[in-house]
Amino acid sequence: MDGGSAGRAYIGSFTSAGGRGITAASVDRDTGALSVTGSTDILPDPSFLALGHGGGPGGTVLYAVSESAPGSAAAFDVSGEAPVPLGPVRPVDGDAPTHLALALGHLLTADYGSGGVTALPVRADGSLAPASSVLRHRGGGPDPDRQAGPHAHQVLADPSGRWVLGVDLGTDSVRVLALDPLTGELRAHGESVLRPGTGPRHLAFHPSGRRAYVLNELTPTLTVCRWDAGAGRLEPLAETEVLPEGASGGGAERSYPSEVVVAHDGRRLWTANRGHDSISVLALDEDGGCAGAVTTVDCGGHWPRHLALDASGRWLYAANERSGNVSWFAVDERTGIPRHAGSIEVPAASCVVLA
Repeated sequence: MDGGSAGRAYIGSFTSAGGRGITAASVDRDTGALSVTGSTDILPDPSFLALGHGGGPGGTVLYAVSESAPGSAAAFDVSGEAPVPLGPVRPVDGDAPTHLALALGHLLTADYGSGGVTALPVRADGSLAPASSVLRHRGGGPDPDRQAGPHAHQVLADPSGRWVLGVDLGTDSVRVLALDPLTGELRAHGESVLRPGTGPRHLAFHPSGRRAYVLNELTPTLTVCRWDAGAGRLEPLAETEVLPEGASGGGAERSYPSEVVVAHDGRRLWTANRGHDSISVLALDEDGGCAGAVTTVDCGGHWPRHLALDASGRWLYAANERSGNVSWFAVDERTGIPRHAGSIEVPAASCVVLA
C-alpha cells in the first residue's frame, strides 16, 4: 500500500430501492479493492456525496443530499467506521437535490425537481446552517417528458473559485452564478446555451482550467467548451459522440450518459453510459480542446450512475445502480483504458467519493 496506509471511500445509495444509505469502505491503494466498514441509513436516498473539512474529531466531514421531495442535506462525522450525523438535517427549500458541492464556505445543492440551486452556510465544526438563498432556474427544452421545466442536475465551483456553475438538463444550458461568501446570496451572472434536446447532466474541468466538458444525458454526446474564468463565461466549441456508431440508444434500451471524469494529467477523459452499460475512453489533445473516442469497456455491472478517479490516477470506480455493485478498474498509464479488477455489492449504488 501507498505509505502502508489504506484510503477511505464513501458510497451513496437509494434507500427507497433497497440501498443502505451511506456506506463507508476502506481502500487498498495497491489493488484498488474496497472493503465495507459500516453504513447508515438515517438519511433517505443520499444519492450524492461530497467531502469537506471541519472542526470535528477527524477533521473530515461528509456531506450528502437526500433526493426526496422536499429535499434536504446533511453533514456527517466520518472519523469512525460508519458515518455519524453532525448537526441537524437541513431543508434545501427545493425538491429532489441530485448533486452538491462546497464553495466559499457554503454547501451548494442542485435541486433537480424544483429546478434551482440552494446555498447553505457551513459552520466552523462542519455542520450546516439553514439555507441562505435559493436561485430558481427558468425555461425548458424540446423533450416533453424530461424538459417541461428546469432541472438542475449538477452544481460545482470553477477552478478559480470565483464562480459557481449549475448544469441544467431541463433547459439545455449551464448557468454561471456568483456567490457572496458573507451573505450566502446567489446571483445569476450568465447562461451558456447548448444544442436543444441534448439534456446536459454533468460537467468536468480540464486541469488547465481553460476547458470544460459537458456530458449530455438525452443524447450520448460530450460538449467541449472554453472557460474564461476572468469573465465567468462558458463557450461551447464542439460536440462529440461518446458511444460507438449504432450504440446511441436506438435499440430496446436507450443509453443515458451519467458522469464525466478527466484524468489528472489532462490527456484523456472517461464517461459512464447507462443502458449501454459501458465506460467510454476519450483522448484529449495538448490543450484539451479536442475529444476523440478511443474505445468503450464494460462497466462491470448495470446502469453505471457515477465514476470516480483516485488521487493517484491508477484506479477508476463505477457505481452501478441497477446491478447493486461498485466496480474498480486499473487504468492503463499509456492508453487510459480501464481494466476490470474487482467489485463489491452495494445495493442501489449511486455515487462514490474517495478521501
